[in-house]
Amino acid sequence: MVAISVAVLVNRLEREMMSEPLLHIDRSVFNNKFDRRAFSLRHRLTDHPLFAIERLVELAQTLPSDQIEYNAGDLPVNQDPDLTPQNGLSAEETVQRIEHCDSWLVLKRVESDPDYRVLLDQCLDEIRDLSELIQPNMHQREGFIFVSSPGAVTPYHMDPELNFLLQIRGSKVMRVWDPADRVVISELDLEDYFSSDSHRNLEYRDEYARRCDRFELTPGLALHVPMAVPHWVKNGDGVSVSFSITFRTAASRDRERLYQLNARLRSLGLSPHPVGASASRDAAKLGLYQVYHRARRILRSVRA
Repeated sequence: MVAISVAVLVNRLEREMMSEPLLHIDRSVFNNKFDRRAFSLRHRLTDHPLFAIERLVELAQTLPSDQIEYNAGDLPVNQDPDLTPQNGLSAEETVQRIEHCDSWLVLKRVESDPDYRVLLDQCLDEIRDLSELIQPNMHQREGFIFVSSPGAVTPYHMDPELNFLLQIRGSKVMRVWDPADRVVISELDLEDYFSSDSHRNLEYRDEYARRCDRFELTPGLALHVPMAVPHWVKNGDGVSVSFSITFRTAASRDRERLYQLNARLRSLGLSPHPVGASASRDAAKLGLYQVYHRARRILRSVRA
């Protein structure tokens, strides 16, 4: 069992002496499914003032443009990212008119705003109390707020982080696949995703439908989505606001590196073993990865 750091223990004790936790997590479910399969939990953020439309408009006005992404919301599940239609509005107008403008918008890395950083840390500190026992070294903590019109679709895709999506307002249905289902997501898909600048959107096939888990999210519900899990989202009849709290761990970082290394080995004509098939092989590859990147740093310094 991994030892819990002093900082984690202090955070836990402080929260136990304060108010009720923001998240309600079943410890047994968490231990069995964390970063393996999607699972539901509850939260207490539905009336939080940081998610009022007026505050989100203010946030959209202050975030750098590269931290905002938005487009039309009436999209097919299998949307080509290069052909995604825009809505003809500014980011602020999109949030203000979200009920009627048929759009989808995400405010990225909202922890750059101090108010949202505090809330993100409160939520992730509660998760860290459990996750550190399974995957230590929570880092790269980031928050994303999704604001979307009734009926908007987030196309079939996957993300590199471990994610907890908290539904604040409205409803949505998320279809989520098993990260170990190699019929749906192959080793080659994962290698390409982590070793290139390919878009998050994936190619969806109708035969995948029967293999997914379906989750309906309403205010107060949340969903854990493991790393690199294919999923797509369909909003309900009202405006949807969701808060996505994400992070990486030492284990997720190693998996990224292994997929990158396997892609490199495959480009040399080799047939590498799948990530996770052999702990000893994975450890040897990670050692090779570290040696390779250390040699590159030394070579760059010599040239400089």
